[in-house]
Amino acid sequence: MGKLPTPTITDPNVLVGLETGDDAAIYRINDRVALVLTNDFFAPIVDDPFDYGQIAAANALSDVYAVGGTPITALNIAAFPRDLGPDVIAKILEGGQVKAEEAGILIIGGHTVDDKEPKYGLAVTGVVVPGEQITNASAKPGDVLILTKAIGSGVITTAAKAGTAPDESVQAAVKSMATLNKGAADAMLEVGVNAATDVTGFGLLGHLSQMMKASGTSAALNWSKIPLLPGALELATAGAVSGGTARNIEAIRDVVNFEDGLGDIEFTILADAQTSGGMLISIPEERSEALVNSLVANQTLYSSVVGKVFDGDPGIVTVWQ
Repeated sequence: MGKLPTPTITDPNVLVGLETGDDAAIYRINDRVALVLTNDFFAPIVDDPFDYGQIAAANALSDVYAVGGTPITALNIAAFPRDLGPDVIAKILEGGQVKAEEAGILIIGGHTVDDKEPKYGLAVTGVVVPGEQITNASAKPGDVLILTKAIGSGVITTAAKAGTAPDESVQAAVKSMATLNKGAADAMLEVGVNAATDVTGFGLLGHLSQMMKASGTSAALNWSKIPLLPGALELATAGAVSGGTARNIEAIRDVVNFEDGLGDIEFTILADAQTSGGMLISIPEERSEALVNSLVANQTLYSSVVGKVFDGDPGIVTVWQ
């Protein structure tokens, strides 16, 4: 199997790079400004082109918010088949533009190629004060874990492709995925947190395990406190499992322990590959109430305390009822 090349150039201005699998790269320009750099794009997961554009843009912007950055500009990344039609393409780009404007930034260019399957997203540039960035590698034993969006979007969009998802489930998933994580980022910066990541393709368990591994800690999740999108549990029980979720389950099977009474369905939901999910935040317990209050004031969809960080085997996650 091929391996990624090992960089031969080192630069002390790289504040966040490849080492911990963090959400965005951070490069210091001077003592006051560091650039936050990220990109993300994917094939359609919903039928409506405008919704697809909104979700793809919100998903790309989320990586900047996850590290405590402020997005400033973006570039479109697009691959469209020639027969897709200009009206459909315009709606996708319009959806992205609406989300960019909501974030207070400009889309100032981009690149498009011809491809059989549509793909759309953004390359986003943000800024952060060096030393004030939030990473996934600083969770501390005793921290509590807070989640700002419900999970289950992968289950719902998989079922929607098969025509088995209720309309209310699809609508709830689209609303969640199209919601910016700006409010969560504002709350994190206001209160101060130890670590954070956004929950996307590796699922809640995958991203939490990565955060714990990077931080040298372990974690426990309370299944009963996890917010779920409406219909997600029922659709997972009915077998709506994406290929990405199945791969997640295999990848993290050895680092997740479930207490008695929890099994395959709970594992499926917690490993469900998300798109534009919420923030997973690690914060000292004594500041958690202040963060929850700030999240509510910033109108995040959820502000749920879902678990705790422990001094244990790095990357191990236990799930209890």
